Amino acid sequence: PQLPHGHMALPSFWKVVEDALQQSGAQLRAFCQAFETVTPSPGTQPLTPAEERKVLSLVSKHGPDKLYQVTSNISGSRDLDLTLLRGQIVALLQGADTKGNTSRWLVDAGGPRGFVPAAKLRPY
Repeated sequence: PQLPHGHMALPSFWKVVEDALQQSGAQLRAFCQAFETVTPSPGTQPLTPAEERKVLSLVSKHGPDKLYQVTSNISGSRDLDLTLLRGQIVALLQGADTKGNTSRWLVDAGGPRGFVPAAKLRPY
């Protein structure tokens, strides 16, 4: 099968290819910029209505200064560890575990309570 540009002289053909690539590159850059401005940063993830109700109940139980947001997924490996998803809101109950280890915090996840790595929490 003959290519649509097969009748062109080689320099003209390469010019068409180069222009097409530059145009595609520009479109890709524009798309990437648009995507970055549309995608919310992790700090502003909208909460589902169920999460919102949970947050309100945590605030009423523990106060707003005790709320933390999970910064990355946590999969609990030990007994009493919680498994949580990034973006979830929890309330701090105690800044240490039962052995006094301050890198594991006891939190209320709006029902289940357990330990999570303190490093994966940030004030909400």
